[in-house]
Amino acid sequence: MKYVIGIDLGTSAVKILLVNQNGEVSGEVSKSYPVMQEKTGYSEQNPENWVEQTVAGLIELLKNTNCRPEDIDGISFSGQMHGLVLLDEHHQVLRNAILWNDTRTSEQCQEIYEAVGKQRLLDITKNPALEGFTLPKLLWVKQHEPQLFHKAAKFVLPKDYVRYRLTGKLHMDYSDAAGTLLLDVSKKAWSKEICDLLAINIELCPPLVESHEEVGSILPHVATVTGLSPSTSVFAGGADNACGAIGSGILEEGKTLCSIGTSGVILSYEATGTKEFEGKVHYFNHGAADAYYTMGVTLAAGDSLSWFKQVFAQGESFETLLADIGDVPIGANGLLFTPYIVGERTPHADANIRASFIGMDRSHDRKHFVRAVLEGITFSLNESLDIFRQNGKKIETVVSIGGGAKNDDWLQMQADIFNAKIMRLNSEQGPAMGAAMLAAYGCGWFESLRSCAAQFLKEDYTWIPIQENVNRYQELFKVYKAIYTNTIQINKRLRVFRK
Repeated sequence: MKYVIGIDLGTSAVKILLVNQNGEVSGEVSKSYPVMQEKTGYSEQNPENWVEQTVAGLIELLKNTNCRPEDIDGISFSGQMHGLVLLDEHHQVLRNAILWNDTRTSEQCQEIYEAVGKQRLLDITKNPALEGFTLPKLLWVKQHEPQLFHKAAKFVLPKDYVRYRLTGKLHMDYSDAAGTLLLDVSKKAWSKEICDLLAINIELCPPLVESHEEVGSILPHVATVTGLSPSTSVFAGGADNACGAIGSGILEEGKTLCSIGTSGVILSYEATGTKEFEGKVHYFNHGAADAYYTMGVTLAAGDSLSWFKQVFAQGESFETLLADIGDVPIGANGLLFTPYIVGERTPHADANIRASFIGMDRSHDRKHFVRAVLEGITFSLNESLDIFRQNGKKIETVVSIGGGAKNDDWLQMQADIFNAKIMRLNSEQGPAMGAAMLAAYGCGWFESLRSCAAQFLKEDYTWIPIQENVNRYQELFKVYKAIYTNTIQINKRLRVFRK
């Protein structure tokens, strides 16, 4: 039996899967690492932690399985998007990585608009200037750490740096490059126009490759430490959302994904890069060659639930926390939550808005608050689906993965709020499975990613929307959307009190 390995470098942990030729998971390891948040809006990680934990995970994976190293044909990667890793001429890390959920760069977003123009930026990159993207981070370092920036020779994204450390080769795939705000998405090339307008040396940008391309092999010293074979092929991989789409079978028109992790994503397949969404949702290159996807993002989806658990249910499991939500009526007895604990991405692109509980009274106990948190997260994701539908997309079935696919009551809630069938996969492994599938395709196991998906991915269960619930949620959704506009000024006034 032959195998591939999928490595997903997430925000809180690296997940490593060993997958055989039937698509069965033969081994799984997860290794966590810290996030540093020294100030409000700051979010950084030490890239060395990623490497150490990935290597430790590979050692553990090979130690605890019966797989022979020579039977592992390939390895590929998925990774958190947008994070800035700056390297000097010797490819040494110059500073901590600035992550996707870091929002210190509002000033730099304005600088981009002033230099490039909002419409021209959309024409080239298909996306607006947002704090989380990579280009504003580059400009922040250029402005605030000029001596360090002067030493920079290349920038990469998180998974690219880990892959470099395993192979000695530096590349970036199109799906991750699309999230930098420096890629001409339709032309699949770095934009010299944007670089020139912002005085960014285009040589900082690494070579571009397709996600399924072979980019190297395991370095001898890495092979010695991990037990991997030096002959194992390494493939570029893709952005976590692109790999999540691959690992969920979102590989043709009409396929839509709901992924709830730290952030939440609504993602839909696009066959071309020519549609116009006016920057209301993201428009990125897919991990599948010559394909694209549109995507809306809730910055704090699972993160909102994790925050609530940490503050109000520390020491309890998520299963215990969610045990009673099925007993709470729709609307949590008039209690609404907006999941803006770190700002919001879609549809508001507002780094300064903050979360709210609206409608609290003495009838509410903890289970009402938990239900309200889940409904608020799902309403936020529904705003992205709403944009897709307003632009003519037909959304009938949504594949749900991540934390939101682990609770049956939440899955029924998604069906009712999205007014769509919700499908859960038999073995939901998300981006890590997508990375493994890219390796399997790159190794020549399958003639296409679609045929790989047909072999690897199986449906588990489908939740059907209940019309009575759909009607009630549609009315409640109108109230939810009104909260943002009615709390903007309040949040602006509260900013001066934040540390």
